[in-house]
Amino acid sequence: MIAYLEGTPAATGDRWVVLDVNGIGYRVHVPEPEVREIAGAGTKVKLHTYMAVREDAITLYGFLHESELELFTVIIGVSGIGPQIALNILSQISLEDFVLAILSGDEKSLTRISGIGPKGAKRLILELRDKMKKVQDAMTHTPAGRQDATLRDAASALVSLGFAEAASYDAVASAARGLAAPTVQEIVKAALRLLKEGEHR
Repeated sequence: MIAYLEGTPAATGDRWVVLDVNGIGYRVHVPEPEVREIAGAGTKVKLHTYMAVREDAITLYGFLHESELELFTVIIGVSGIGPQIALNILSQISLEDFVLAILSGDEKSLTRISGIGPKGAKRLILELRDKMKKVQDAMTHTPAGRQDATLRDAASALVSLGFAEAASYDAVASAARGLAAPTVQEIVKAALRLLKEGEHR
């Protein structure tokens, strides 16, 4: 079992990245939003991985954050939902909208995701409702808590991309000051600009 890979992005494509780890290229399937982050990093990346083994193939799935890997494993635990469909979910809908769809029983939103039909949507709602309640509780704890968690996640993403921890937190703090109620992705994007300009290296 490969727990994680750390290396330099050698190529990226439609929801995949080739990671050069000591001269060996590993093709790893990743959610679409993370492909963009990795492509713009230009430095080493650490991906937490899940290895799917079948008779005819061994496939790696990778995530910048351990929390995303945990959500991925929860989703593939639903009967009839495999790794590719789980990757579709993480690529085509935000975590907030996914949680809301599960808790509200919104089958229509779920069936817009590639590979999920009415039966699959019903299974997701039935099997994930209790787990998504816990996720929602964590997401809506307090405004300050949400902001702190957002900053931590953004800094963690930068560290995963190879930036020093202190520089990452400094860049995140500077980036967040210029944004109103920013998402993790917005903070990471702004912080990357600051880091690339050399203000926090």
